[in-house]
Amino acid sequence: MSGCCARDPDAMLALLRAECSARGDVWVFGYASLIWRPEFDAAEHRPALVRGWHRALRMRSQINRGTPQQPGLVFALMPGGACRGFVYRMRPEAADAELERLWGREMVGGGIYDPRFLPCATPQGTVPALTFTLSRRSEHYTGRLPDEQVLAILRHARGRYGSTLEYLAATACALRERGVHDREIERLMRLAARAGLVDRAVDQPPATRRCGKRSESRSASVSTSTSTPASSTGTPTAG
Repeated sequence: MSGCCARDPDAMLALLRAECSARGDVWVFGYASLIWRPEFDAAEHRPALVRGWHRALRMRSQINRGTPQQPGLVFALMPGGACRGFVYRMRPEAADAELERLWGREMVGGGIYDPRFLPCATPQGTVPALTFTLSRRSEHYTGRLPDEQVLAILRHARGRYGSTLEYLAATACALRERGVHDREIERLMRLAARAGLVDRAVDQPPATRRCGKRSESRSASVSTSTSTPASSTGTPTAG
């Protein structure tokens, strides 16, 4: 459904709802902040692997984690490679309202992401999940930035949801706690630590000592399963 409806957010949401209705269960793939700040109560979650896409801190953010004057960075799912994250199944009775809320968060003003359903491999089988991806043709795609430029962004960029540094650190911590190792994220955290931007002992900005601290109350409501015993995971509770 990416690129449809001339990026009219209402038309895109209507199309998404129709597709979700036809599919039955609504799954969402989380690869960054949707892990530690999902914004909806999931009936079930599972660790998942998406092939053909990878997580990259290469999307410009001028609202959430930066400003037009000092843009920040957020993660996007980019073509190529593979990505480990988590899939969340929305509660059927609340899926329509939760989709609208999720859409408002991820696709404000028509959005930058290209939403699409991707096959996500889980221990219980493959499920198609709604995923927010980014095209390299997007004007918000930064490409690979020099480390010096990334550090400048980590030092200064802050938006309505906080800083790029806090966002990176929360994602790194959430993945690490759940047994997901992302070499590029860990490299960026070491880069930030060497620059004195994070506490070397806990890899957190000085003002954010606990992983996902500001989102724990919402994250804690996600259960491993409310349907079948086979759907529970062996990993720590996902956010």
